[in-house]
Amino acid sequence: MLRPAIPENESQRLKALQDANILYTPTQEEFDNITQLASFICKTPVSLISLVGEHEQWFKSKYGTDLCTSDRDISFCSHAILNPEELMEVQDTRLDKRFEDNPFVLSENDPVLYYAGMPLKDVNKMALGTLCVIDTKPNKLDQDQRKALKSLAKQVEILLELNRKNDYLENVKKELNDHNAMLKDFAGVVSHDMKMPLANMIITADILKAKFGEKLGEEGLSYLKNLKQAGLRLSGYINGILDHYESDSIAASNNEEFDVNHLLEEIIDLLNITEDCIINLPEENIIISSNRAALEQIFLNLLGNSLKYNDKPKIKIDIEFSQTPDFYYFSVKDNGIGIPKEKEDDIFKLFTIVAKSDRSGNKGNGIGLSTVKRLVSNLGGNLKMKSEVGKGTRFNFSIRRKL
Repeated sequence: MLRPAIPENESQRLKALQDANILYTPTQEEFDNITQLASFICKTPVSLISLVGEHEQWFKSKYGTDLCTSDRDISFCSHAILNPEELMEVQDTRLDKRFEDNPFVLSENDPVLYYAGMPLKDVNKMALGTLCVIDTKPNKLDQDQRKALKSLAKQVEILLELNRKNDYLENVKKELNDHNAMLKDFAGVVSHDMKMPLANMIITADILKAKFGEKLGEEGLSYLKNLKQAGLRLSGYINGILDHYESDSIAASNNEEFDVNHLLEEIIDLLNITEDCIINLPEENIIISSNRAALEQIFLNLLGNSLKYNDKPKIKIDIEFSQTPDFYYFSVKDNGIGIPKEKEDDIFKLFTIVAKSDRSGNKGNGIGLSTVKRLVSNLGGNLKMKSEVGKGTRFNFSIRRKL
């Protein structure tokens, strides 16, 4: 028996096998289907997907045997990977000097007298192992069988690469989730810590104006006004960040039954509208079962934007509702300033601002629509927008109904 040689690129090959993250993983049906098919096509009792490690070979999939591993020194596949582009076929192992006294060949029970293995390579052409078929008697593949075994080996390579990419994406997803969690915690802590000092700053500005307004004069009062407005803007920004990062927990709250129109009327009261404004609610009072807190947050943002970003003497907002067995559908249409085409793709991204200022001259923070998008997505729905500059915007969104 001749021990298999060590490939010249052995260190790189072992690194590639490690990066594939497939060794000693649980069985998978897609791999088992291939070994079963290989055995059927080649008319052999045994088929294996073998991965050659540093000291042993391990079978990712096996058909016709209970064997899980074997020493690399007596492995047939360790010889096959020395020529990664060629199918190695040994028609009678007893007549081959490499295997004539191999323990598998000399075995009294089910000796390995025939072997055919096609090396399995990664995207960098590193041989990881083989797809092989084994028989207990001498054998020979015909041309169609050889072609089929090579094709099946290619399918194994595709599966190995898909597994590697899926593992990579899962790791990236985990890292992103960890970073997002850290960012969420940081934003929450910083925002909460800033709220009280800001409130004190705003109150102090009012006190200074009340007590010393006459002494400060117009210029001093102007400074106080700017100070208070800056504090209010920053406070709104902080509240927006907190709402954005709390949207996941809001969307996870329990469903309840409620009247859609009653919810909308409460939201309109919260907005404390002082402008000349008409808001048309859905014609019928409909009772739905959904996440009331999340829907309230969505409408607060959408209606708030329709009110703020409107340059018409009379603001008009139309709210529509419909439903199917699977979804609730809502629409909010206004006659506001509209959104330019070049900004439509970015409007739902965090901190994206469309207008320089709103109806009152204040600058937005670009958080509201991102929060709406996040909430709608968490509720199993979709959010779409149609807008025309100078004429208005329509937001359509859906929420999946809970069965």
